[in-house]
Amino acid sequence: MNDAENGKTGKSIKLMTLIMMIFTTIFGFANTPIAFMQMGYASIIWYIFAAIFFFLPLGFMMAEYGSAFNEAKGGIYSWIEGAVGPKIAFIGTFMWLASWETWLVATASKIWIPFSTFISGSDQTQTWHLWGLHSNQVIGVLAVLLIIVVTFFASKGIDWISKISSFGGIMMVTINILFFVFSIFILLKNGFHTAEPINGLSTFLHSANPSFTSPIAMLSFVVYAVFAYAGMESMGGITDSMENPKRDFPRGVLISTAIIAVLYAISIFLWGASANWSQIIDQGHVNLGNVTYVMMNNLGSTFGNQIGLNAAGAATMGEWFARFAGFDMFIVYIGSFFVLIYSPIKAFVLGTPKDFWPKHVTELNSAGMPANAMWYQAIFVIILIFAIAFGGSTAQVFYNILTLMGNVSTALPYLFLVGAYPFFNQNPKIEKPYVFFKNKTMMWIVTAISFIVLALSVLFTCVEPILEHQWTDAFWTVSGPVFFTLIAVILYRRYERKKRNERKNNA
Repeated sequence: MNDAENGKTGKSIKLMTLIMMIFTTIFGFANTPIAFMQMGYASIIWYIFAAIFFFLPLGFMMAEYGSAFNEAKGGIYSWIEGAVGPKIAFIGTFMWLASWETWLVATASKIWIPFSTFISGSDQTQTWHLWGLHSNQVIGVLAVLLIIVVTFFASKGIDWISKISSFGGIMMVTINILFFVFSIFILLKNGFHTAEPINGLSTFLHSANPSFTSPIAMLSFVVYAVFAYAGMESMGGITDSMENPKRDFPRGVLISTAIIAVLYAISIFLWGASANWSQIIDQGHVNLGNVTYVMMNNLGSTFGNQIGLNAAGAATMGEWFARFAGFDMFIVYIGSFFVLIYSPIKAFVLGTPKDFWPKHVTELNSAGMPANAMWYQAIFVIILIFAIAFGGSTAQVFYNILTLMGNVSTALPYLFLVGAYPFFNQNPKIEKPYVFFKNKTMMWIVTAISFIVLALSVLFTCVEPILEHQWTDAFWTVSGPVFFTLIAVILYRRYERKKRNERKNNA
């Protein structure tokens, strides 16, 4: 079976499946307790701001890109290349791929925190020991096994990916429904009085957290709010696996955008129904890694108190709420893994020119998957995981450097996508089955605003460590995109030299 025939197999993704895949990939249940921890109710306005000026216009743009290039296997590479050319597309997509490789490395280890919470009722990963290995090494081994297992099953076809990610979406919906039901019950039981007091409009404008009261700190939170909506572009790699991409991709994007934005805002508000910021968050043991499970534990114990359980019973209910959150988030992470271990590498390898890679890298297996490329990616990620887990304190420094280098690189590809959009929109040679921005003036205004929001997000991500005099962090934050850009430029120039030599030899 040839590549073209392979590419036409497995067109099984329908509208509801797409919505669940988008929801699983983008909506982070853990984002809302983290937002409440960082700024309390004042985080709501910034999440709405990010939805209006980043996620919504980006969703419209992705819908147009996806419907116009619905048969393109390269995802965002095909989109940018069709608008502004292959060189810029290669650099932008390479940086995007690098940020997702960093995500795979980090999340393959982080995923065991919710698993431990499910098993033990709280995070016990630092106590894990096996065969003489200390906790970080045990987590490293588990992370490697996870990468191998997910790559193996994901390489079996898009059906596996859509089923697992859809199940992850179902679990995300489940925990949100339970969270909403119990929070609203507590709110009603307390006569609509929230545990986090509301003192007029100022409650939604001024952070409860003293660390987020300065203008720079608030702007740094805007960066986080923008990143909480990241991931829509990863769906670009699945348009060729959809039954009716011209109709369903735009619909799926727009429906998902509305649902996610509204759920983020309401969820942050409802956390305050059971949690008082000073009593729950302002404690030494609460951090960005465990805040979700601390908040769920508090929700369960508060609910237990409301229905008349004694202190021990309420505490037990709180522990089981935390356990359920751990199980749920573990499944959600697995769902995201199945999408993100496949879609970015597929977009990059199949989108770039075929003669850029050795032939076996771009070959598709019988399920229409770039299995060889996926296994090369797995090997790369596994090497990084082993280096971090078994490299001692130096490895932890390396891990922090890797994370800092990936921070800005996560945002920069959006600048490429948004910046290329006007050229795409005004190119009459590109057939556009779906056009949202029909008015050119409105298109330029929306694009300019979105581009400025993204550019400021990148700028303040770089500036914040400088203002805090964290010079090492500042260096690696800035050097990340520079380093990835240099690699991309070197690779592309090597490809250009190869093509020139081929033309000379054929002349």
